[in-house]
Amino acid sequence: MTTLALGRASVIQILTAYVQLTKPRIILSLLITTVPAMVLAAGGWPDTGLVVATLVGGTMAAGGANAINMYVDRDIDQIMGRTQGRPLPSGRVRPEQALIFGAGLGVTSFVLMTVAANMLSAALALFGLLFYVFVYTLWLKRSTPQNIVIGGAAGAMPPLVGWAAVTGDVGLPAIIMFGIIFVWTPPHFWALALNLETDYARAGVPMMPVVAGEASTRRQILVYAFILVALTLLLLPFADVSYFYLGSALTLGAIFIYLSYRLWRAPTRRAAQGLFAYSLVYLALLFTAVAVDTVISRV
Repeated sequence: MTTLALGRASVIQILTAYVQLTKPRIILSLLITTVPAMVLAAGGWPDTGLVVATLVGGTMAAGGANAINMYVDRDIDQIMGRTQGRPLPSGRVRPEQALIFGAGLGVTSFVLMTVAANMLSAALALFGLLFYVFVYTLWLKRSTPQNIVIGGAAGAMPPLVGWAAVTGDVGLPAIIMFGIIFVWTPPHFWALALNLETDYARAGVPMMPVVAGEASTRRQILVYAFILVALTLLLLPFADVSYFYLGSALTLGAIFIYLSYRLWRAPTRRAAQGLFAYSLVYLALLFTAVAVDTVISRV
């Protein structure tokens, strides 16, 4: 291989490592919940330039939070089999580089959203970053099994950011959407944690299955599933959505409850993985239904 080819390969490897620092799959889920909130706030498709700026700014804020999270968690990432291949444990990025990169993304996000959207949306995105780093990562994650319950507020910020970008304030529908993601997060993450209990125990992270046991975790997942579906229906009286959203919320929610019930009754790795995988699809389709309902109701 020529020196030029080696150089290109090295650049690609470095760029890949920095992209991995941002946890792009997690960011995608966050962005999926941003746009529907903007559509609902605007009563239709908002200004495309504003959507792009909000998504770019939100990506930077979330990516910065994830990079700093990897900096803080580099010690336990070396222990857990699921995370040993991440850029810091594998030695592809130095810790101080990850920290600077994450902080830089956060600052850039704030500036971009302040200029292209408004100060409130920028502040909310920055709050999400700070909450994820200081409240969840530095405080809750290693100290309480309620870590993901409270810490889930960080991942629930996108609807607030998107709504604020369009309107300059935070409306009740945005708060309900925040609540939906907040309640969705524990059963989503606990379904994953059930199959990673040994990893978390080895790393000393008090996730719910490690502390309370699998049976209690499965029971709480089922309880949260019912609360989640009930909360999704609150959008009907308080937001401008109609029957398409209602049908979608009930159908998607029924499947979520069924899979949670199946996991409770038949505690297998396959059932836990099935619920985890569906929970991602559930959130994406539910929020897509919000946007579609808003658009078709104006036709």
